[in-house]
Amino acid sequence: MSLNKPYLDVPGTIIFDAEQSRKGYWLNQFCMSLMKAENRERFKADQRTYLDEWPMSEEQKQAVLARDLNWCMRLGGNIYFLAKIGSTDGKSFQQMAGSMTGMTEEEYRNMMISGGRSAEGNRVVGEDGDAQAHRQPQGAAGKKA
Repeated sequence: MSLNKPYLDVPGTIIFDAEQSRKGYWLNQFCMSLMKAENRERFKADQRTYLDEWPMSEEQKQAVLARDLNWCMRLGGNIYFLAKIGSTDGKSFQQMAGSMTGMTEEEYRNMMISGGRSAEGNRVVGEDGDAQAHRQPQGAAGKKA
């Protein structure tokens, strides 16, 4: 039985609910393993071998290898767990968040200092705000890709 989830219509947002938690359980457990220095070293030495020790889907492993945090989140990753990957790579949370919007670190920082995205045009899918799919990626870094 599927629950009514009106929040699925919020553009640019993946809600980490019970369903996402179940889907991403092993992905998030892998991320948590990176809290230990010896696991970070093993992962950095041979990422694929380390990932293959976890019962994650192949798609989840590919998303990690690509460092595509949006993809990881669609597959059940929680940003607070995924931050362990960024930290392992020497990235700040600000750099990671910027990469998720296609912004440079500076563009993302400036957006947040200016108050973040407006809710106007971003309340439901189909409006014309800057979080809508047709406006992604937003920043200069995303336009280069």
